Amino acid sequence: MDCPNSSTNWSLPGVIVAAVCVLLSGCAMTVSHPRALTPLESFVPLTGDARVWIEPGYEAYGERVSAALPAAIAKVEAAHYLPFVRPPRVHVCGSAACFKRHVLTPKLSAAVIPDNRLILSPNLDGREKHRLPALLAHELAHLHLGQRIGHYHSTLPVWFHEGWASLTAEGGGAEYATDAQAYAAIRAGRQVKLGARDTPDRRHRAAASGLGIHEFYRQSMLLVGWLKAHDEARFRALVLAVQDDADFEIAFWNVYGHAPATRFAGFFDGALTDPMAANDTQAVQAAPAKP
Repeated sequence: MDCPNSSTNWSLPGVIVAAVCVLLSGCAMTVSHPRALTPLESFVPLTGDARVWIEPGYEAYGERVSAALPAAIAKVEAAHYLPFVRPPRVHVCGSAACFKRHVLTPKLSAAVIPDNRLILSPNLDGREKHRLPALLAHELAHLHLGQRIGHYHSTLPVWFHEGWASLTAEGGGAEYATDAQAYAAIRAGRQVKLGARDTPDRRHRAAASGLGIHEFYRQSMLLVGWLKAHDEARFRALVLAVQDDADFEIAFWNVYGHAPATRFAGFFDGALTDPMAANDTQAVQAAPAKP
């Protein structure tokens, strides 16, 4: 995947400061983190598009990002049923050194790091150039949500966070596993653990469900897509509540009247018998930058 997977470690002073800020401002907190303290002074605004900030010398890459940005923004706002709180900003690294300076997790192609900083790697101007529109939409989906509830809120499970972003991006971020592979994992007894509850210092990612990272993102996308396809009105109510900083589990109960595991029983039962899962012969693409 293309978003950081590091847990945020809270110190007692940090918790106190965060609590005071929330009480005083009433706004969603964005967690401070050492990675968010790296200065962004090396980036300069792209001429003609102040939303795109580039590493000097990589104007052509910046122009490609600028051209892809309107469609990606429209896609995210439609999928989230809300506009961005403020215009998004995209930081474009044309060199590996630039990306490594800001994104500590190795082998990514893009990331939204703490304090909602969206950073693109040079991969998307090179061997993964074709992935730029989809990954830009995926990361903008994270940024859009981060503007409202803060960076990687622990009350929103990872599977929904990533599945919703991948669905928004029409598969972006989940390209390297097929539907058939996701269904095969389910038939093998490896499925997203919907009952696991995250905490600020522990997030349940792919390994917690016994899944490979690509299977996890694909399966998560299928789950969110199934939920939306079966009743978009209720899906809309759920995600609007989430964006209003409601606890996911509480919002889910309020909208559907039962827990996610109960709701998705139909999805998992269908995955065990759906012949379309067995007939998905889409070729697996070459190995990506590791999520």
